[in-house]
Amino acid sequence: MATKYFFFFFFFLITVFLLDFGLCLNEDGCTESRCGRRGPPVRFPFRIKGRQPDHCGFPDVGFDLSCSEKKETVLELPNSVKLLVVKIDYKSQMISTIDPHGCLPTQLRNINLSDSPFRYPGVESGTRALFNCTRREDDGYLQIGCSSNSPNYQVYSVYSENSIGDSSLLYCTKMFDVSPYPSDLFDRNDILHLSWFNPSCESCALKNRYCRLKPNNTSQPADTECYGNLKHFNWKSPKFMAPVIIIGLLILGVMVFTLYHIYNIDKIEKEYQSKIEKFLDDYKAFKPTRYSYADIKRMTNQFKEELGQGAYGTVYKGKLSDDILVAVKVLNNSKGDGEEFVNEVGTIGKIHHVNVVRFIGFCADGYRRALVYEYLSNDSLEKFICAPDAKDKFLGWKRLQDIAVGAAKGIEYLHQGCEQRILHFDIKPHNILLDQDFNPKVSDFGLAKLCAKDQSAVSMTTARGTIGYIAPEVFSRNFGSVSYKSDVYSFGMLVLEMVGGRKTVDVKEGKDEQIYFPEWIYNLLEEGEDLRLEIQAEEDAKIAKKLAIVGLSCIQWNPVDRPPMKMVLQMLEGEGENLAIPPNPFGSTGNPGRRLRELHQELEVISETE
Repeated sequence: MATKYFFFFFFFLITVFLLDFGLCLNEDGCTESRCGRRGPPVRFPFRIKGRQPDHCGFPDVGFDLSCSEKKETVLELPNSVKLLVVKIDYKSQMISTIDPHGCLPTQLRNINLSDSPFRYPGVESGTRALFNCTRREDDGYLQIGCSSNSPNYQVYSVYSENSIGDSSLLYCTKMFDVSPYPSDLFDRNDILHLSWFNPSCESCALKNRYCRLKPNNTSQPADTECYGNLKHFNWKSPKFMAPVIIIGLLILGVMVFTLYHIYNIDKIEKEYQSKIEKFLDDYKAFKPTRYSYADIKRMTNQFKEELGQGAYGTVYKGKLSDDILVAVKVLNNSKGDGEEFVNEVGTIGKIHHVNVVRFIGFCADGYRRALVYEYLSNDSLEKFICAPDAKDKFLGWKRLQDIAVGAAKGIEYLHQGCEQRILHFDIKPHNILLDQDFNPKVSDFGLAKLCAKDQSAVSMTTARGTIGYIAPEVFSRNFGSVSYKSDVYSFGMLVLEMVGGRKTVDVKEGKDEQIYFPEWIYNLLEEGEDLRLEIQAEEDAKIAKKLAIVGLSCIQWNPVDRPPMKMVLQMLEGEGENLAIPPNPFGSTGNPGRRLRELHQELEVISETE
């Protein structure tokens, strides 16, 4: 998250910098362009053909410029006269040009400005004649050396009225007349200045602003308006260099940070991947099915139908074939170091029991990991935890008893039926799945822990489980050792929820005091009263009482006082007539519900080594 905000802040600074120095597009989408790095800046009323949109220039072909192969800016006048642009003065509205061949006077006879938006800024009223001479006796005339085709000839510019009868021109041949002509051309015959009057943008240039035609302009002459601000750079000025240095340092910092971040993530990911691959190599003997991530996407139809979400991932409905449905749990990339994946595959992959969800395969494709299970159509037991009068959801007491028996068989198998004892540590209604016949199956082994069958206690470095179902000793060794009895406690809370059709901690409407529901059940049983659960049939009442006694027996605070799952199963499968009410698990004073909530929220976990 910090990395994301850092990059956002960095690009924000870059954007502000670019906006401040005018490197972004103008508001009308036009940019100031050049043919080459040293070429004059081109903007309205001019535009460079092929680079700038039509609306960026004045709608008159005379203002269209082009770029030569040598990246020179070219202005084309009528009669196909092409001149190179060396400067555009927007304040005085004058453009300075030169002849690409280096001899403007010879171009003058071809220049006709009558069909052009340009005019000479100053003109002479007379006519100039150009003479090609073999020799002259008088050097009073202006010599134009660039027009001579041979070292034996010279070209002179002569006022036409002076050329008649002039003996010094006896050895000269008249080339052509030029009229009118720019006043300064024959004094400096290398640059031709041209000015324009329409459109008028000099006021905008004087204000250092852009110029454009007003929208929907139909008036003559063209009506213009100013907008935006021109930015003129002095690349070596302190005002510009300071942001450049800052941006450079930021870029360097981002590069160093990014490289370190990538290296660190890659190193951690390789360690995780190595750990998982080593585990999977050892696991090959169990012959699981390994899927690619592409298989997972195809199986879930691109993750189309979501079944639910948990702390470690999202479950999607999928298909292995038209007849076989599966549930695919896609693990979160940001959760843990692969322990949840290893736990689940390593635990459930070795289990084969009718009351434990069947594991089909897995995906370990780089950092993308997923688990594939059989699909159970009736979702989880949590969906059916409701009061008996909820006719649309209540499953009936006989079916609730069968679910409790089946779940107990699954947990008892985990504790006694495997080579190593498996402690689930997350028994709750959400993790008891139901098939089409409402047969229960224990699922979600992400928090499971393996231990030897003769091991009376296990060590833990952190509490694991879901608040409301966690045994007290999981929070603190002051309440006893962590063992398989911790699962018994969670199962007891689950059974009491089935009996009451509600969460074990509830809030009375209109009161701040919270009522601990298991204690309320215990008080009713101890006083010999019925459970007040609107049970009408006598057989149902017996089942409800049996389930309540079993649940209360399982949630004794001292783990030693809780029965093992084998005995729990015998209690559930028996008639229940001889079941005695267990000792009070809540103590004789104070509010046990409050004490338990404080335990869940406030007690520090005692750290222990494995």
